[in-house]
Order: sequence, then structure tokens, then C-alpha cells
Amino acid sequence: MDLSRFPRRRYTANATPLEFMPRFTQALAASCPAGRGPKIWIKRDDMLGLFPGGNKTRKLEFLVADALAEGADTLITCGAPQSNHCRITLAAAAKEGLKCRLLIEERLPGSFKESASGNQFMFRLLGAESLSVVPAGSKLMEVMQNMADDVTALGRKSYVIPVGGSNALGGLGYVACAQELQQQFFEQQVTIDRLVVGSGSAGTHAGLLAGFLGNHIPIPVIGIGVSRDPVDQEPLVYQDAQAVLDLLNAGVTIAREAVICIGGYWQPNYSVPNAGMVEAVQMLARTEGVLLDPVYTGKAMSGLINLARQGYFKPDENVLFVHTGGLPALHMHEDAVLGRVEVAN
Repeated sequence: MDLSRFPRRRYTANATPLEFMPRFTQALAASCPAGRGPKIWIKRDDMLGLFPGGNKTRKLEFLVADALAEGADTLITCGAPQSNHCRITLAAAAKEGLKCRLLIEERLPGSFKESASGNQFMFRLLGAESLSVVPAGSKLMEVMQNMADDVTALGRKSYVIPVGGSNALGGLGYVACAQELQQQFFEQQVTIDRLVVGSGSAGTHAGLLAGFLGNHIPIPVIGIGVSRDPVDQEPLVYQDAQAVLDLLNAGVTIAREAVICIGGYWQPNYSVPNAGMVEAVQMLARTEGVLLDPVYTGKAMSGLINLARQGYFKPDENVLFVHTGGLPALHMHEDAVLGRVEVAN
């Protein structure tokens, strides 16, 4: 699929690493049936450009390029109190000399604090022009349009980016990632049997699925829900992936069975720690020196670990985990990930 007709800003100089994790693989196998488990690989999208990396960078390469092409001087977007997307959008705005206004949805009452660390600290450090907080369930696109009207009244031009950068244009970032992976598989002579990724606002999962289908890469994409179970998540992924393929005029219609979402690992609530996440974060840190975040990648890796223990993957199957970043949120949950406080099972 040809992405060259879409404007793109490049924030990452080279492909992010594709690495085998031998010590993690060995530790996981010890807890699998008969002491045998899958071989685990990792795609280090936590090492993308725009500090400190993460999947939103790929989406913003296309979204910010579109904003600049339209002559915008202000980016407007939204997310949760510890939103990686808001932090990366701010970083992109700073790099491009744009202003940025944020809308924060307080999904859990009292979860936004002006003095908090993690990404909330980053919002202040990176210089958000304004930051508005609304309760859970607010009509975010309507509120952001009101914010855009305020910018227009100042004689400026805004560009509104949806939550997570998850629309068809943003999804092109993970079509590009699929193409990058295809080249790495060839260069490193790696055969991947399945790919696992956290599935939240759906853009990364949908972009990878569209990229694999459109580029004839026959690898199932398994999304571990980080905020919804499959009954609610699968329609979002399907809709977004089809929209990406339609934008590219790919002539591909997605079969519903191609959308694979697995739930049960994000409870008791979005961004609230649980025991599986704590185990996953500790396990990867102590075997490979790779840090996961407690909201997305920690819970997604918890799903991969449990699926392996259930025999979902064949022994010696090559399973690729896409690390989507989120490091600053670790500092909001230090006591939980170090086992100093009790968390939900």
C-alpha cells in the first residue's frame, strides 16, 4: 500500500528494534504446561521519537503533517489524566512551534491533580496553553469543538485530534509500522506466528490489522483490551481498520473473524492496577531490563502471559509483543508495581 500521497512528519530516524527476549521466554516457559511456552519477541515502539516514545508518535507523524498542511497553529486533543497521547501531542507541538490545548476526561473521580507526577507533570513541563478537565462521559468532540471556536475567535486556526489519535489518518502510522515489520522480518529472517498488542482507543490495533491485511502479511493480530471487553472493543477495531483500508483505496473488506480481541485483563477499571499487571511489569523488568507501563503495556503483557500459561500459543511459536510505551505513568503507581500496596486480583 502506498503511503506517499499523504503528508508525513518524521519524528523517528530509524526503525525501532525488533528483539528476541530469551530470559523472559525462559521464565515464562517455566510456568507453562510441561515447562514449554512460546518464544517472545518485542517491537520497541517505546523507543520512538518525541520523548519518551510510544505508539502515539507514529499516528502524529500523519496527523501533525495534516495540521501543518491546513495552516493550523494550535493542536487540540483529549485523553485521560495520565494520557500518553496528550503528552506526545504536546511534544509534537513544541517541536513544530505550535500551541496545544488539552481536554482531560477524569474517568475516575479525583484522578486529576495539578501537582501529580507522570504525564500530568509532563503537561506542565511541555507547556500546554490550556488544560480543561471534564467528568467521565462528557461529549469530548463537542467540547473540543467549543475549544476550537475559542481559538478561532482569537484569529488563529486549530486542528482537532480525536482521543488517542485514533482515526483513519492516524491509523496510517501503524500501516507504516506493519511495512517496517515486514522489512525487519525479511532482514532478520524471523517468522512471527502471532502478534499481541494492547487495544484501547483502537487506532494501533486497527492500523496494524489494516497494514497486515493490505500488505498480505498472514499474521493474526491479537488485541488485549485495556479498557473494554471484546463485545465493545471488536466493533471499534473493525470500524477503524476498515476506515484505514478505505482511506488507502486498498480494495480490501475485513472479515469479522480477523478482528481478535481478548478481555478480562483490564479490570477492575481502566488505569487501576491489578495483580496480573504487577507480575508482568516486574517479570519483564527483572528478566530483560525492559519497563512496561501499568495502564496499557503492563495489562497487555499480563494477557500474553496468562494466555501462554493456558496453552493458547503453541510451544516454540514465535509471538511478537508490540511495546507501545507509556513509561511516565510508572511513576504514578510505584507502590503498586513494587508490591508495597495491595491491588485487585
